[in-house]
Amino acid sequence: MSFEATYLGSNGWFINFKRTNLIIDPWLKGDLIFPPGKWFFKGSLENEIPISKNIDIILLTQGLPDHCHIPTLEMFKKDIPIICPKSAEVIVEKLGFSSIKILKPSEKTNQNNLSIQATAGAPVPQIENGYIVKDNKDNGFYIEPHGYLDENLETQTLDAVITPTKNLQLPLVGSFVKGADVIPKLINTFKPKYILSSTLGGEAKYSGFLNKLITVEEYKKEIKCKLVTLESMESIII
Repeated sequence: MSFEATYLGSNGWFINFKRTNLIIDPWLKGDLIFPPGKWFFKGSLENEIPISKNIDIILLTQGLPDHCHIPTLEMFKKDIPIICPKSAEVIVEKLGFSSIKILKPSEKTNQNNLSIQATAGAPVPQIENGYIVKDNKDNGFYIEPHGYLDENLETQTLDAVITPTKNLQLPLVGSFVKGADVIPKLINTFKPKYILSSTLGGEAKYSGFLNKLITVEEYKKEIKCKLVTLESMESIII
């Protein structure tokens, strides 16, 4: 086994390497509200998503509420190391986390037997992070939740890519999640065995003005590697 990936819904993942447990962008309880308020955009979870295993690292891709969800982060012990972009720094500091590592695109850190490299992610509007995560045997994955790929990355081989596989579009704005567009580039760059569909699944219910305007575009071409779509709390061993 290289690692086990469990989908938590929305942008959240639990990744179990042999010696390290990693949780990414968790939203496990409570509402998700974007400014200026719930009339604009609200996500709701009817039931709390249980996490019974120990967490060694919290990895955040963005500082926005659907990636850096305050009610969820309040659940965790404050001595768990957090790796995140600059946009999330003030939030996790206010929550009392004592070990915070800020990574900019192209920067790398080694922690708990893992190598974690930040890549350039979505401009929302500042450039946020994607990540390449590997163990000491070069088993690993790439993750970016909006379908953006850092054009400066060298071609390499990874076990899996975690990405949205659909586009989300808004009138006048166009696609703000570009999963369907980025799939061919991800395959060419990482040659993955698996593509794990992310970002648009799970048990959350959405409402508000913005939600009514969003349209979805599917990826319709054949994919040669294995495309896996998991329900919330389902796992795959890679």
